Amino acid sequence: MTNGARHILLVEDEPDDEELTIRGFKRINLNNPVDVARDGQEALDYLFSSPEHAPRPLPVVVLLDLKLPRFGGLEVLKRIRAEEHTHRLPVVILTSSGEENDIIDGYDSGANSYVRKPIQFDEFATAIAQLGLYWLMINTPAPPAEYTSSTTRLDDTEEDKGDCEPRPTERES
Repeated sequence: MTNGARHILLVEDEPDDEELTIRGFKRINLNNPVDVARDGQEALDYLFSSPEHAPRPLPVVVLLDLKLPRFGGLEVLKRIRAEEHTHRLPVVILTSSGEENDIIDGYDSGANSYVRKPIQFDEFATAIAQLGLYWLMINTPAPPAEYTSSTTRLDDTEEDKGDCEPRPTERES
């Protein structure tokens, strides 16, 4: 793993789609390292540091296919959203499925985006280039999970619990 580089995690079991994705990034000179997991279990091992994978920083974005061996993409996505240290990680579903149920399930499970893989290479390369530019250059990533919002809701503070008298308005004074 390259020090300081913002990695992309591509979860893809089809070698041709893996190659096209990497070529699409290279076509626009995005040189971020692309780490590949070829099934759902490899993706989970990568993200949650199984013994085969040393602990690593989270990728800047996960490009996730739905139809994967061992664990499907939706199961991987649900696990990402369920864990505190990965729940803010951007996940783009990148799949050949245009099924309405897959789209609904993807968004309901917490996908940040759903992109259907184009069939033609030029269209595929363009889609990958746009994804790369957005997630690596334009998007402002969420802070790591250990950071929380600096704003606190009124009902969450100790001093605001109990009996509070409303402040009089100018008309009531």
